[in-house]
Amino acid sequence: MLGRQAPPFWLHWILGVTCFGYPVTVSSVLLCLATVEIWCSVINGASIMQDRDLGIYKPAESTTSRHLPCSHELCLLGSGCTNPKQPCPYNIEYFSENTTSSGLLIEDMLHLASREGHLPVNASVIIGCGRKQSGDILDGIALDGLLGLGMADISVPSFLARAGLVRNSFSMCFKEDNSGRIFFGDQGVSTQQSTPFVPLDGKLQTYAVNVDKSCIGHKCLDGTSFEALVDSGTSFTSLPPDVYKAVTLEFEKQMNASRVSFEDSTWKYCYSASPLEMPDVPTITLTFDANKNFQAVNPILPFNDKQGALAGFCLAVLPSSEPIGIIAQNFLVGYHVVFDRESMKLGWYRSECRDADNSTTVPLGPSQHDSPEDPLPSNEQQTSPAATPAVAGTAPPSSATTNLQKLLASSYPLLLLTVSTVFFIS
Repeated sequence: MLGRQAPPFWLHWILGVTCFGYPVTVSSVLLCLATVEIWCSVINGASIMQDRDLGIYKPAESTTSRHLPCSHELCLLGSGCTNPKQPCPYNIEYFSENTTSSGLLIEDMLHLASREGHLPVNASVIIGCGRKQSGDILDGIALDGLLGLGMADISVPSFLARAGLVRNSFSMCFKEDNSGRIFFGDQGVSTQQSTPFVPLDGKLQTYAVNVDKSCIGHKCLDGTSFEALVDSGTSFTSLPPDVYKAVTLEFEKQMNASRVSFEDSTWKYCYSASPLEMPDVPTITLTFDANKNFQAVNPILPFNDKQGALAGFCLAVLPSSEPIGIIAQNFLVGYHVVFDRESMKLGWYRSECRDADNSTTVPLGPSQHDSPEDPLPSNEQQTSPAATPAVAGTAPPSSATTNLQKLLASSYPLLLLTVSTVFFIS
C-alpha cells in the first residue's frame, strides 16, 4: 500500500490476458529496473476492467506523497523542464508495439508486511504516476500498475537496501494456480542451488545466467549452452534457434504419442491426450556450472476440447529470434527463486509456495553492497525501452527492428505473474 489513503493495489493485482488465443487469468506485479509505475487515471476501453475493482492511485489522498522535482538526480527529463522545481515527467516506450506510459514521478511511502514478529516496514520509494497509457495496457495487461524490482538504483529492492531495512536480496515463489509471494531481504535456504549472474552486452545489469547444457529425459545435448534472461514477465520459455531445434527434435524422439495440431495455435510440438490416457512427457532440465540443475516442473500447455475435457498438450517452449534465451514463468512454477544481489547469484529450490518459513532469517540492517557491480548510470534508468507488462506467451519478435541491443534493453524488466501476490520483509 502506498500512502495513507491509497488502495491496496500492491496486495492484489488482478489481470486477465490471452496467451496465443487462450485465456489465462493472472495478476501483474512487475519487477523491473524502472521504479514503481502506477496508473493514476482510469484506463478506458479495456473490457476486462469492467468487472474489476481497480485501485486508482490518487496522490492528493496520500498524506505522504510529494512530486519529484525536475532537479532530482533520477529525473531524466529534467533538462526539458522550464523550472527545476516543477514535477518531473516520465515517458516509457515498451518493447511491445505502440505501448507507452507517461505521467509524473512521485515519492511516497510503501507499506510492507513483516515476518517473524517484526513491525510492518514503511519505505520511501519513487513511483511513476501514469496519466496516459497506450497499446497493450489498454487491453488490460497491467490493471493497477507495475512494481520495479530490477538492479537499478531506482528499483524497490534498491530503496529498501539503501535505507538499511533489508539485505540486498529478494525472492519469489510460484504456484501452479498462478499465485505467489515476494520476500524482500530473503536470501533463501542453505540447501538451495545457485548460479552467478553474468554480464550481458558488457555490463552486469540484468538477471542473466549461463546455461551449460539442455537435457531431455536422461540425455544431455551437446551444443546446447546459451545465455538466458530470468524473466517471469514472459509467460513461456524461449530458446536460441539452434538450441530450440536440438531440444525439440530430442523431445519429439522421446515422445510416445501422436502429433496433432490445434486451431489457432502457435505451438509446433503438440500431441494427443485424453483424461483417460496421458502419455509420459520427457523432462526438460537446464544444467549450470558445478553440476547445478534446474528441471522444469511442467513444461507443457494442455488444450481442452469444446466440452472442456483434455484433448492434448503442446511443448510450451518457443524459439527466440536472438542468441539469448528466456527462462520464463512456466519454468519457474514450483520453485522458490532467490535474486541475491549481494552475492550476484540466482538461487532456487523446489517449493509449493504455501509458506516460506524455511527461508534463511536475514537480520534487518544495511546491505553489504549498496548497488551491483557496474550499475546502470542514473541517466540510463528511464531511457531504455521496457518490456510490455505481462505480454503472455510472446517471445522476442522477429521483425527487422529487433536486435540484440533492443532485446537486452527491453529485457531489463522482470515481471511476476500471479493471481494474488503478497509482499513480506524478512
